Amino acid sequence: MPELSAGVLLYRRAGSRLEVLAGHMGGPLWAKKDEAAWSIPKGLYDEPESPLDAALREFAEEFGSPAPRADYVLLGEFRQPSGKRLTVFVAEAAFDPSGISSNTFEMEWPPRSGRIQEFPEMDAAGWFDLETARVKLVKGQRPLLDALEVHLSH
Repeated sequence: MPELSAGVLLYRRAGSRLEVLAGHMGGPLWAKKDEAAWSIPKGLYDEPESPLDAALREFAEEFGSPAPRADYVLLGEFRQPSGKRLTVFVAEAAFDPSGISSNTFEMEWPPRSGRIQEFPEMDAAGWFDLETARVKLVKGQRPLLDALEVHLSH
């Protein structure tokens, strides 16, 4: 059974441009990377927690504040390269990414040093037009942008 993951894809309109919110993954493995190093706020969940509840929880954990009040709509389920099933909810909403305060994780760093260090899950966040987001998002999440365009065209 594949792992279940859920996340939120916020979007806004900036004039004629569409922008999406993404966070830069924290920790030393991502520190010097920009391309394919950004993600929507998302994370694992187990049933009976609903995918939407999990997505909203993960937003709060990874950005340090509750997800904006909005009408969240199921965008779809996307199989990730790892095999995880990512359920994504989308909403048009305002959010100021300048003051995110992510939860943290621990890992041994440097490798084989025996030193455990703590790092934020997300160390930055920002709004990106779709062309830029297609470069910044991790490869497995890029199909979300196509699905968002289809969703908004209806």
